Amino acid sequence: MFKSLFIAAVMAASSLIQVQGRIDSAGAASVVEPAIMTGAEQPQVYLPMLEGERVGLFSNHTGVVGDRHTLDVLREGGIDVACVFAPEHGFRGTADAGEHVASGVDSKTGVRVVSLYGPGRAKAMAEAMKDIDVVVVDIQDVGLRYYTYYCTMLELMNEAARTGRRVLVLDRPNPNGMTVDGPVLDMKYESGVGRLPIPVCHGMTMGELARMIVGEGWLKDGRTVALDVVPCKGYTHSSRYRLPVSPSPNLPNMTAIYLYPSICFFEATPASLGRGTDFPFQVYGHPDMRGYKFEFTPQSRPGAKNPPQLGRLCHGVDLRGVTDDEAIAQGVNLEYIIDAYRNLNASTGIGDKFFTSFFEKLIGRGDIRTMIEQGLSAEEIKATWADDVARFRQQRRPYLLYDEN
Repeated sequence: MFKSLFIAAVMAASSLIQVQGRIDSAGAASVVEPAIMTGAEQPQVYLPMLEGERVGLFSNHTGVVGDRHTLDVLREGGIDVACVFAPEHGFRGTADAGEHVASGVDSKTGVRVVSLYGPGRAKAMAEAMKDIDVVVVDIQDVGLRYYTYYCTMLELMNEAARTGRRVLVLDRPNPNGMTVDGPVLDMKYESGVGRLPIPVCHGMTMGELARMIVGEGWLKDGRTVALDVVPCKGYTHSSRYRLPVSPSPNLPNMTAIYLYPSICFFEATPASLGRGTDFPFQVYGHPDMRGYKFEFTPQSRPGAKNPPQLGRLCHGVDLRGVTDDEAIAQGVNLEYIIDAYRNLNASTGIGDKFFTSFFEKLIGRGDIRTMIEQGLSAEEIKATWADDVARFRQQRRPYLLYDEN
């Protein structure tokens, strides 16, 4: 009786999402599509699947059910949550990109937190797996190959396969789920920001991607894992889903999320993409760029303690005027990185020192840097991956849970 009442209360609370705000292009509240329901908002489905099991929850601050966290829903539903697995940025989502996140105890709940980002994560994960029966995944991804949350899910799936644990994904929509674009990763560039042979924009939810990992045999040593997915309701790959909270410190609004497939490549250059400002991933610039009126100065702040070009006046381009539709239509747009390369090369002769080796890890191929240096246009370069994208669309089709229309 108590559990039935509890589930009803959770579902009633989560239904408030239908009228509550989500982040929009300016970071302000916005009315959303009321029909979309995440996997985590369906406790009547997954709580019975977890009765009597010890759970390791892979989540962070994005694991929300209305105004509550999935961790609270599980615990109050009588589920034994033995630990929380935390990704990049930590369980509460406040750490800088790339910053080591230590394991510890969540101060709000007292639940053990096992960091899966930084040195020692493999050992910590193996130790924690001894105390659980099932890994529950509930985290908001943004659908990019170099966004590290899916990489952590893959590591957990590999360990679950090795130890005979099962995996349950509480699915969430992909805000870039309408787009499939960019080079498919050449696996010789596999890294912490690229773990699977998929395009930059793969257009899949975490649940769909987990299904593909199993189905394509991408787990280590030919292993497989028992996998269940609680799908979203009312979602399709054409849905315009606005996130309830920022997924990481430097993606504060939907404009940044839609531009992320194009702007992230600046991470492999001396240019700034706006870290340390109020508009990260919505601008680009450098102190030596010439011919631009827009200026900004990166400063140290939470989530960007030591941003590129810290304290230096940068000249560049403000992309905040790009509409959502325009940003989505661009997919992976190399015009911005090409513009910065040409401008800086003309003003400083930076040449082959513009790109670091990180560029190949982000773009996923070894020939695109040369194409840019040789003067090819963004459209010409995009054409080189069109066939790979078409093949990937067919390859992923058996694993999709949602209509593409």
